[in-house]
Amino acid sequence: MKILMVSIPTLHFFRWANQLQDAGHEVYWFDITGMSQPVSKISWIKQKVDWKLKWDYPGRLLVKNKFPKLYKFIQQFNEKDTAKTFENYLNEIQPDVVHSFALYLSCSPIIEVMEKNPTQKWIYSSWGSDLFYFQNEPAYLKDIKRVLPRINYLFTDCKRDYEIAKQYGFIGEFLGVFPGGGGFELNEMETYKLPVSQRKTILIKGFQGRSGRAIPVLKAIATLKEELLNYEIVVFGSDPQTFEYVTNSELKKWKNFKILGKIPHEEVLKLMGKSLIYIGNSNSDGMPNTMLEAIFMGAFPIQSNPGGATAELIQNGVNGLLIEDCEDVEKIKEIVIHAVNNCNFEKAESLNQVEIVPKLHYLKVKNEVISIYKKLN
Repeated sequence: MKILMVSIPTLHFFRWANQLQDAGHEVYWFDITGMSQPVSKISWIKQKVDWKLKWDYPGRLLVKNKFPKLYKFIQQFNEKDTAKTFENYLNEIQPDVVHSFALYLSCSPIIEVMEKNPTQKWIYSSWGSDLFYFQNEPAYLKDIKRVLPRINYLFTDCKRDYEIAKQYGFIGEFLGVFPGGGGFELNEMETYKLPVSQRKTILIKGFQGRSGRAIPVLKAIATLKEELLNYEIVVFGSDPQTFEYVTNSELKKWKNFKILGKIPHEEVLKLMGKSLIYIGNSNSDGMPNTMLEAIFMGAFPIQSNPGGATAELIQNGVNGLLIEDCEDVEKIKEIVIHAVNNCNFEKAESLNQVEIVPKLHYLKVKNEVISIYKKLN
């Protein structure tokens, strides 16, 4: 089967696509940004990349960085049209199925082409905040309502988003709930895992931005200096807003507190492997991949629950704790205190290794995904 995948260049996409290597399909990738160079991680896939610019003129990056308004003006005349370029590639490849990853990134820009080709099969994978967050933005909701009735097949990363998709016009075939990047390779992760009894780290995802809510967690942590004296507190993946908050808070004076920016994925796994507790907080997400990785690494998850997605895997107080209001500092404080004083971390970890980990193992997910694609042929 010829499969034309449409996505931005991202690790989740590469991991998903690699599930189909040696599965007997002819796979193509249309980089929707048009700015990526060929990607070695998916070298077995035929790649349509680096197509966006009509002319990559000398000094372009300098103009982009130093004179953003001028750059934006120039780019109006220097960029190829996404829909036209995709249409030409679609006609050239003539795939059996198009598979778009993320609606506003990889469906909306090509919807006019797909509407002109109503018999072309189309799969959509919803990621993270794709539907849950953007249904509240009128311009995006208009796209959602236009795209979903045209979609033939749907993958989601949580059950919640299947219900949202039906609400906005999806009447095609639901292909199932899978992590956005496929399953997790347990053998790779095992080498970094300490026994739960030896762990003393509380690991916090440091993203604020549009949907991240690290700062309410840090505000809660800042009131628990005495209670957390015996723990090492590490914040990772921190963005400028989070760094700014820490710089102006008492946390920066704590000897057991450390804040990190973006670090390599392997370093994240190493941190998770020695963490007793992982805390992730956001106002919108699907099933959080970082939380799933933390569970695989044996950490006890404390995670926000936008729209009930996290509760599909986490039973509050049993195998993790749920943050129901991502902005409620006092409640987050209570949850952290409850975790360190009352939770049986060994029991929760054992339960997660039995109930969650086997379902999300790389080979299990890969075989299920391959089987689903075969049925579409």
